[in-house]
Amino acid sequence: MNPIISIVGRPNVGKSTLFNRIAGAPIAIVEDLPGTTRDRIFADVSMLDHEVTLIDTGGLEPVPGSAMGRKVKKQVEAAIAESDLIIFVVDARDGLIPADFEITNDLRRLGKQVVLAVNKAETEKLKDSAAEFYQLGLGAPLPISAHHGRGIHDLLEAVVSKLPAPVKAMEMGGRPGLAIVGRPNVGKSMLVNAVAGSERTIVDPAAGTTRDATDTVVKHGDREVVLIDTAGIRKRGKAGKGLEFYGLVRSLRAINRCDVAMLVMDATEFITAQDTHVAGYIKEACKGIVLVINKWDLADAEARDDYVAAIDKRMKFIAHAPILFVSALTGLGVKNIIPVALEAWDERQKLLPDDVIDGLVKEAVASHAPPPRGTKRLVVYRAYQGSNNPPSFTFLVNDPLLVHFSYERYLENRLRQTFGFYGTSLKLTFRKASKKSSKTTGKTP
Repeated sequence: MNPIISIVGRPNVGKSTLFNRIAGAPIAIVEDLPGTTRDRIFADVSMLDHEVTLIDTGGLEPVPGSAMGRKVKKQVEAAIAESDLIIFVVDARDGLIPADFEITNDLRRLGKQVVLAVNKAETEKLKDSAAEFYQLGLGAPLPISAHHGRGIHDLLEAVVSKLPAPVKAMEMGGRPGLAIVGRPNVGKSMLVNAVAGSERTIVDPAAGTTRDATDTVVKHGDREVVLIDTAGIRKRGKAGKGLEFYGLVRSLRAINRCDVAMLVMDATEFITAQDTHVAGYIKEACKGIVLVINKWDLADAEARDDYVAAIDKRMKFIAHAPILFVSALTGLGVKNIIPVALEAWDERQKLLPDDVIDGLVKEAVASHAPPPRGTKRLVVYRAYQGSNNPPSFTFLVNDPLLVHFSYERYLENRLRQTFGFYGTSLKLTFRKASKKSSKTTGKTP
């Protein structure tokens, strides 16, 4: 499980600039992805060979002077509560101010590991002034310039040295891990209870992580599944019940641990931006996915086709996901959730022969050649399936940079049309072919 690291500090100290610098792309505001445009406040990044989930937060005011400021503070506190480590950003130009002490007291009260980054230290004088931040009692202040990229490596080394030991998830023991995820207040808690209650036997609850979540082993017929606890089931009072941000961060953990994520949406609210956020993360994590439209007892049953059409339009990037219309309150359709999730899990186990995959891909390329990029054109020398769960395919090509996202989508669609992979994401990797590999095709890169 990836550690979660939040960047925290007062307004205008350069948190988003640092987020983008570490992530390696300007995604703190928006990222344009095929199929959907999503506001982003988090990113999975490699930090000195350590995979982490990095979160950008709003400017924290210890005593907010507006309703918006109070809302931002609750969001930041939610992020801090869920984080394994905090990067606390202060401003070298402003120097040490009372608000920095107040934020420090909050961090100390929450008992979080903290790395102190003194941003905007572009000059030697400003770098030297960073020493005054020792007064915060958070250890050595690290002078950096997020804008210019100075001191970032030292900061990352300090962060990595403080990362906690990996959180050990419950041993699945070959059983599918199914997570019910989604926005707050869409009925996840009731749905978890309905799903567990509708099965014949709850084998046992077991600690899933070092936090307060629990996993439940549920028997379905002659199979056992691990039902992973998510944002809807949590002790109250830790960080403000019902915050969207809070639910999102909790969902990230559950998605990272599961095999199949059942994304719950509220039939009375149609599709929200937050729904597409979570769906996009499930796809990025290469997990199985089932869309569960809850509270269908409150919706117009005749609107089902309209709902499906809206999902097809706004969530084209998960067109492979089955859609279920259920009501946790009345039990409508609940009995279908685990069987459909198990179908998606079974699809993730497919492992096809290399020659079958290679033959299909060569036929696909022959019938629809890759588009040229300038004077160059993509050449696919060989393709094979490297592993399953998730189904992962490797393409040996002349130049991975020539792969356009639309052509990658075309190849994925051909794989799905031929082999199914219903309800699961696929992982496609394009690697530069060695000279030996390319010679076997009679071509040269």
